[in-house]
Amino acid sequence: MKRSSTTAGLIVAVIAAATFGTSGALIKPLLEGGWSPAAAVTVRVLVGGVVLAPIAVITLRGRWGALRRGRYRVLGMALIGVAGTQLVYFAAIQRIPVGTGILIEYMAPLLLVVAVWARSRRVPKRVVLIGSVVALAGLVLVVSPGGGNSFDPLGLALALVAMVGCALFYVIAARPSDGLPPVALAAAGLLLGGVALGLVGLTGIVPFTATFGPVEMFGSPVPWWQPLLIVGVVGTAVAYATSITASEMLGSRIASFAGLLEVVAATFYAWLLLGERLTVPQLLGGVLILLGIGFVRSEKADAPLEAVVPEHVRT
Repeated sequence: MKRSSTTAGLIVAVIAAATFGTSGALIKPLLEGGWSPAAAVTVRVLVGGVVLAPIAVITLRGRWGALRRGRYRVLGMALIGVAGTQLVYFAAIQRIPVGTGILIEYMAPLLLVVAVWARSRRVPKRVVLIGSVVALAGLVLVVSPGGGNSFDPLGLALALVAMVGCALFYVIAARPSDGLPPVALAAAGLLLGGVALGLVGLTGIVPFTATFGPVEMFGSPVPWWQPLLIVGVVGTAVAYATSITASEMLGSRIASFAGLLEVVAATFYAWLLLGERLTVPQLLGGVLILLGIGFVRSEKADAPLEAVVPEHVRT
């Protein structure tokens, strides 16, 4: 039963990575058309929340107490998993290359391994350490970081904060549901996170601009709302709901390693939809990430991370 549950969780995690990975290829036409990253992500998040809201109401079946009991988990998902992590990531890549920012943020699985190591005072099993190194090597090959001013101290610091936020996303998502369906957590987190992103945008902390002319997608002009609608439904609503579901099924550590497949998926979509070149090292990196996930999955005990985050976030 445990093995079948893990297999099902990995399938859901792959779906989450595949849908999250569409975001870059779908948002890029908007960015090239004059949208700022923060504005595009804010609208994307709000669309995802609105799409999931009626499904969340149905799954709750009138059990509104589950939302009340999970209010701190919802706030953590909204302010850390949705809004905070994305804001600091965008702020980071304004100062350092995108590849470097992605590499640092997606080292979150290694942070979780180190957190368990520090909390339990037990050295992780060899398969976990091997899987971590192999997956990191694959990540480096896929994103090919470098170029530009990659040693900007503030940019690197912001990317590290994004890494912590990414790790906390998996910790919060993996918490026991206590009757709160994953779809409801995703919907509430996206709606509140979208509002938070919008408020930050209004303050001018990050650039927040939008245009409403046609954008280029799949080689032809389309209305600006089409890529936003697709990324809102597929790359946000489906992605967050399945990612939270996978985290509850697998635990934060395995789910976070499986989440590295998002980088592989994003690279594949950029090749398929935008014509960006897919290199042999990137293909090799994808294979190494898969091997790393396999090593980590082979270590059955997924140590709890309750002590990693404050009590009010874990409630």
